[in-house]
Amino acid sequence: MPEMRKDPITGRWTIIAESRARRPHDFSAAKPHRQTRVCPFCEGNEGNTVGEIAAYRQEGTERDKPGWRARVVPNMYPALEIEGALEKRAEGMYDVMNGIGAHEVIIESPLHVASTSDLPEENIRETLWIYRDRLEDLKKDKRLAYGLIFKNVGALAGASLEHTHSQLIALPIVPSNVQEELDGSEAYFRNRGRCVYCDMIRQELRAESRVVLDTPYFLAFCPFASRAPFETWVIPKKHSSHYEQINAEEVEDLAGVLKRTISKIELSLDRPAYNYIVHTAPFAEHALERFHWHIEIIPCLTRAAGFEQGAGFCINPAPPERAAEFMREAERESAES
Repeated sequence: MPEMRKDPITGRWTIIAESRARRPHDFSAAKPHRQTRVCPFCEGNEGNTVGEIAAYRQEGTERDKPGWRARVVPNMYPALEIEGALEKRAEGMYDVMNGIGAHEVIIESPLHVASTSDLPEENIRETLWIYRDRLEDLKKDKRLAYGLIFKNVGALAGASLEHTHSQLIALPIVPSNVQEELDGSEAYFRNRGRCVYCDMIRQELRAESRVVLDTPYFLAFCPFASRAPFETWVIPKKHSSHYEQINAEEVEDLAGVLKRTISKIELSLDRPAYNYIVHTAPFAEHALERFHWHIEIIPCLTRAAGFEQGAGFCINPAPPERAAEFMREAERESAES
């Protein structure tokens, strides 16, 4: 019998279609196409990108030259542009403003690899630090309200280049998905006096069935009302609303958690395309008791059709309990083989 599960944060409903449940190998994951043209993100090709914004480099090396370990450049085809004023205005009944913001690319390694799982943990740690550095810098711009960090891996996930990289888009508004989480977590806090994410951590640790990885600082789990097969969240156990509040011990732990969690997904599903998104609080907000930053990892395995578009529901054919079990087993079987 299918179940309808309600997300305790946003109130969104998901249909968990148990009768459609499939084993991981039944999902069709398109194979990545090997990049054949010159990669602008590889070391030695720095001239093929726009001027460097920030980088972690070997001592004595020059900007826009080899010798970097992680590097930030403007997106060549930005969704928003940093120069100018917002100029909010009306066009009849419609609200309009200029597309002001920042669109940056974080090149995570000089190595030409595709996925976070392919990176040494040191590269992942430096990527996580650069996320923090860029958010701290961009929040000083009073025109900007929110910094959205995301990563696309594979063509189905929207990646146009194979070389591992993330993106940061700083916006003059808070995205509706984030606002929905803020509103839902505020309502929960108002009614119960507790953070819904902290309650979720306690619930998942008690239940155990949806836990993918449990470490001293982070929990990786498949959420109860997962919208997509093998959707996995990584969340700090200690309450924190802003990603940029992350400390050295947490970065050290998170690098390993991200690598292992994504490896588990790839072992279970034969390296699917995926997205991950860092959900953090808006720039203008101080520390929030009601909101908890986290990372959502979503493999690209299903597509929305008429029902999903019309009803606003997702249909997930892989119950999160089963997905988490497959991922735990996949890592064990890989270690034994």
